[in-house]
Amino acid sequence: MTRSIYWADSYVEKRKTAAGAIAMIRPGQRVFIGSATGEPQALVKALSEATLKLSGLEIVRLMSRETTSLSEIADKTHDHSLNIRTIYLGSADTESIARYMRFITPMNMSEVPGLFLSRKMPIHVAMIQVAPPDDFGWLSLGVSVDITLAAAQSADLVIAQVNPKMPRTMGQSFLHVNQVHVIVEHEEPLLSVDLRKRSGAAEWAGKHISRLIEDGTTLQMGLDAASQATIKGLGEKNDLGFHSQYMTDDIMHLYAKGVITNRKKGLNDGKLVASCAIGSPNLYEFLHDNPAVDFRPSDYVNDPFVISQHNRMVSMNVAHSMDLTGQVAAEASEHTFFAGVSGIPDFVRGAKRSKGGKSIIMLYSASRDGKRSHIVPSLGDAAVVVPRGDVHYVVTEYGAVNLFGKSLQERVLALIGIAHPDHRDWLFSAAKEARLIGSDRRLGEATKGIYPIHLEETIEYGDEKITVRPSKPVDERRIQEHYYSLDKEDVQLRFFHDKLSFDRNDVETRSQIDYIKDLTLVAVVGEFGFGRVVGVGEYLLLIESNVAEVAFSISKDYQGKGLGKIFLRKLARAARENGITGLVAYTSPKNKAMINLFKTLPYKVKTSFDGESLMLKCRFDEMAD
Repeated sequence: MTRSIYWADSYVEKRKTAAGAIAMIRPGQRVFIGSATGEPQALVKALSEATLKLSGLEIVRLMSRETTSLSEIADKTHDHSLNIRTIYLGSADTESIARYMRFITPMNMSEVPGLFLSRKMPIHVAMIQVAPPDDFGWLSLGVSVDITLAAAQSADLVIAQVNPKMPRTMGQSFLHVNQVHVIVEHEEPLLSVDLRKRSGAAEWAGKHISRLIEDGTTLQMGLDAASQATIKGLGEKNDLGFHSQYMTDDIMHLYAKGVITNRKKGLNDGKLVASCAIGSPNLYEFLHDNPAVDFRPSDYVNDPFVISQHNRMVSMNVAHSMDLTGQVAAEASEHTFFAGVSGIPDFVRGAKRSKGGKSIIMLYSASRDGKRSHIVPSLGDAAVVVPRGDVHYVVTEYGAVNLFGKSLQERVLALIGIAHPDHRDWLFSAAKEARLIGSDRRLGEATKGIYPIHLEETIEYGDEKITVRPSKPVDERRIQEHYYSLDKEDVQLRFFHDKLSFDRNDVETRSQIDYIKDLTLVAVVGEFGFGRVVGVGEYLLLIESNVAEVAFSISKDYQGKGLGKIFLRKLARAARENGITGLVAYTSPKNKAMINLFKTLPYKVKTSFDGESLMLKCRFDEMAD
């Protein structure tokens, strides 16, 4: 008959020094090390000091800040003392990423816990970090539950570094003292990461993305500067939810401001759900004993089925590069903190299956110095993390597009439209050479155009929303469909004759624009990327007079809703901003709507009639009386 031991007595009996704990590890064993900011630094340091006495160790980990570089030890000993198997590769610098690329194990994050628990990859030793036990002997894994819980549950030997600075997090984050074999008490600051280093490009990408996010959305954010810049732009949203692999300081701030309430998630309502926290000491203090935070392992948080059960689930992740057909590579760069397959595919697929959900891939258009495009004709040897069929929304600092349902030619035009302007010409030529677009296609003025997001506006008419925005190269077909849908009378008023054909040459000049000398605005109803164009307003600079000629067309069902007035106001604003001195319009004397519309401008309007058409003209430096 075995004698039961009170857990507190067992705790005392299990205490060892770090060196004493490491001495229990045997050559050839597989050792798991707690992840990211939950890394037990004292144990890792002791392990590194003992590596000369050990051989054939395999280190398994999710992501490491490499405060003690086991990778360097593996490199120097030619993997004799230890070998590394890492799911994420921490990106302290891109040079180390390239050097240690061989250590990456490409796996979807949701599948890693099962690898351990099934013993397909048996864990002999789990080195973890925990908060001190509560009154009942429960130890919390704190900031790192992810794959650490499964590793500890399946390991033959569990060595726990008990750190008073580790927050006690709620949810499925607990191990009992009786499940741990060795206790090493060691207090030290948790690793922290500053994610606030945002570039101007990240800020602009964030502005584009924030327009895609509705109230009541459930968010998943990648661990990168662009994601955090997006969070910054969500301050005016309401009732957002959070279900993501990583909890960060910016999410904490949105929760504190009441932007994230978790009331409309549809699953785990009222809870911030994550599997890991990476941030500042303030974040770790926020997490301690906080019942609003629910930490779960990766096989739950990253499960596409679980993700898909949320309302309006939006996943936002950063790619390193993307080819012109939409294939995504996501290896680490100076803008991200990881390499490998990671959790991106899980969230991309789960978010797309959510009711009202969206998957958004963020991309810096070029390298920091602008010399290397991150949108490329082909990915070459780079690993495809997200296949083109799974890619929907793509955002750079130059705009946002939806690739879902688009042909390869449409994808090429869409992605070139949000590429860095310095690289659009050669990307277009490469696409022609690869036969991804027709040999007769041209970019025209769109080569240098920078999308003016400040001209976007959404108007609500009853239950319907109409978005007025600058046109994009990808709008070509929808503008063409709009012209074909116009009544015969509206065609005559717009084009001054019975026009029956609107071929690509007619439409190309309205979608391939530079937004300065030529600007087209479209009014769109419906889902982003699939909306119907119900109005077109445009100006074209007349260089000799520095005056812009304007013209409009609005579908019959949307006339009388004020779209023409909105078009004219925005065109006048853009013309003034671009140094144009005034506007001119040519119309039929019978077109009273156009005449009255032009006279709503706050400038003196001069009219003249040449026997066929009426000219309306104004200068911005001549205000109306």
